[in-house]
Amino acid sequence: MHLSRRQGFAAIAATCAAAMGFALYAQHGLGLEPCPLCIFQRVGIIATGVLAGVFAVFNPQRLAAKLAGVLVALAALAGGAVSAWHVYLQHLPKDQVPACGPGLDFMLETLPLSQVLATVFKGSGECAEIGWTFLGQSMPFWTGLLFIALIATALWNAFRKA
Repeated sequence: MHLSRRQGFAAIAATCAAAMGFALYAQHGLGLEPCPLCIFQRVGIIATGVLAGVFAVFNPQRLAAKLAGVLVALAALAGGAVSAWHVYLQHLPKDQVPACGPGLDFMLETLPLSQVLATVFKGSGECAEIGWTFLGQSMPFWTGLLFIALIATALWNAFRKA
């Protein structure tokens, strides 16, 4: 089966939409409240999906297709970095886990954005908790694998022979 570049970008966008659908189901159906790092992973999924969707619509060719694939991969890389940090926090010994901080909503309302980002990426106790597992691995682990697959697919889609 031969996929066009447009179909490749559309598949990435659809995968991101499905991932967000599962995230919303986990939140509202399973009652799992997302921590601040989970929210930033969602931003990475959304950014990757929106970029891929835009490129599926506009169907860039030649050099523009390569640039488009790299942009999609960079969005996924940013989300993947957040996932990796989240998994790291989850595997810290209990005595090294940062204390729980204020909620993301409160921080966004009261602190400058630079301080919010610095605080969120330090992590907190709530980010180190594992509230859901599949095959013994946490959601950030699986999200990280998804980001790796999205990066690989975006780069393959960009640099393959048309």
